[in-house]
Amino acid sequence: MNSQTSHFACRIERVERENYRVATFTLDLALDAAPGQFVMLWLPGVEERPLSLMACDPVTLTVARVGPFTTALHERRTGERVWVRGPYGNGFRQTGEHPLLVAGGYGVAPLLFLTRRLQATSAHPTVLIGARTARDVIFVERFGALDVPVLVATDDGSQGTQGLAPDVAARAIESQPVSSLYACGPEPMLDGVAALARRHRLPAQLSYERKMRCAFGVCGTCARDDGWLVCRDGPVRFEEP
Repeated sequence: MNSQTSHFACRIERVERENYRVATFTLDLALDAAPGQFVMLWLPGVEERPLSLMACDPVTLTVARVGPFTTALHERRTGERVWVRGPYGNGFRQTGEHPLLVAGGYGVAPLLFLTRRLQATSAHPTVLIGARTARDVIFVERFGALDVPVLVATDDGSQGTQGLAPDVAARAIESQPVSSLYACGPEPMLDGVAALARRHRLPAQLSYERKMRCAFGVCGTCARDDGWLVCRDGPVRFEEP
């Protein structure tokens, strides 16, 4: 089967509600994939959208309810069918002994996948979760179960340190060993992490999200201003010091 154009029909095995608008869906499907790669999820009669992998065996997706497609997915129940194609894109490379992983919102999902892979090496990751308020913070317990140090930053200070994730990451770099940066989240946050990496001469790997149709570099829907295609050239962008 050609994973670029063919869909795998699968069923939802489990739905876990993370907070008021985010849920994690576990499917009865296993894929050979790397952290940072994504799949295209198709709901017939609704739409097809790219979603980052939180795990690949079984395929696990963490999705925020933000529009018609994600609302339709959130209304699916255990046992119902969905269709998946992929995986696509270039994932994270596992480098550095003391990586700092910076997550914005539900960008925590691929970083949880990455954390598990990093722990299989000699790396000692630290995770920083950024969100608007305490009610938007997710996965603290999931990372804690992996015995990974977790920092939390909220815009309003309702949990953890008050401030934007790149600013709190800057303080972490000054107070502990950091050999590399990984980040997934909104583009303004990624821009802040990229600037931080340049300032401290650290390698950075930044995972971007864009709407797309084909997912393998044909349609051009996900092109950035410099011509970089999120689906084919990314979604992870490598920034060298």
